[in-house]
Amino acid sequence: MFGGATDIGIDLGTANILVYAKGKGIVLNEPSVVAVEKKTNKILAVGTEARDMLGRTPHGIVAVRPLRDGVIANYTITQKMLEYLIHKVAGKSFFFRPRVMTCIPVNITSVEKRAVLEATIQAGVSKTYLIEEPLAAALGAGLDIMVPSGKMVVDIGGGTTDIAILSLGGVVDSDSVRIGGDKFDEAIVRYIKKEYNCLIGETLAEKIKVEIGNVDPDVPDKTMDLTAQNTVNGMPVQLTVSSKDVREALSESLDSLFGRIRSVLEKCPPELSADIVANGICLTGGGALLGGLAHMLSENTGIKVIVAENPLDCVAVGTGKALENLDKLRPGTVFSNAMF
Repeated sequence: MFGGATDIGIDLGTANILVYAKGKGIVLNEPSVVAVEKKTNKILAVGTEARDMLGRTPHGIVAVRPLRDGVIANYTITQKMLEYLIHKVAGKSFFFRPRVMTCIPVNITSVEKRAVLEATIQAGVSKTYLIEEPLAAALGAGLDIMVPSGKMVVDIGGGTTDIAILSLGGVVDSDSVRIGGDKFDEAIVRYIKKEYNCLIGETLAEKIKVEIGNVDPDVPDKTMDLTAQNTVNGMPVQLTVSSKDVREALSESLDSLFGRIRSVLEKCPPELSADIVANGICLTGGGALLGGLAHMLSENTGIKVIVAENPLDCVAVGTGKALENLDKLRPGTVFSNAMF
């Protein structure tokens, strides 16, 4: 327990949950995984301990990810996971329950928003608020979004990529596409199966992406040796994959992603377009760390792309900053349980 935090910002990510405590910064970073006993639905482990069980659990125990594509897929388990994490950060006090700001993807439904709010309330907080991810990401990246100047943020998370143009403390235009780190991993799994007749898990696919992934064709290839399962006889085989494999595996997903980013830019008012050309596109989220992505996005849009200093932390830090500056944000950019 980190003790007595009264304001907490939560990046409720599909892959990881980050918690920001006022005056302390990022105090917790755990995978969004929960280990559950099937028969009793009892929570056995949360976070890193549960993630280590993925694909390795005995009969009767399952390791699950209760968030999919940026929204709640399993309400009960999400609520218990939030309760565990909030109590770990703020303690269990009836009198000093924290205020919590949680981020959500843009363009999700009212039902999905209510599910996040109710799950947070049931976890035992005093007040709960929601903020859209790109707005939180911009605040966490240190962008001054309160001025009358257009800023563009692309936040590539585990389940979704949120694209937004911001000005005067609010979202001018936005889009959300269900392409992110998880889809990249799935694409690598499919590519290895198709090209090499071998099976690998998503955990290994993520390792390949992180260690040798680079989508810039002008960058020299790296290779990685790994053990996979032959699809014909089921036997383990040694395999060598390269950055080129990753680039080809992700090409379809990136083409779709870049198209959605261009679509938001095309709808942008001329004055804000000029601002974005001058300011550049700010890239946040774990996907921002994919090798060559910033360069290829810049090539695709003709606009400079800047990767935030700590892209993984931006949304969590931004939720905390938003909670401290509720009065400065444009009305309608923050949602509370009173609105539903």
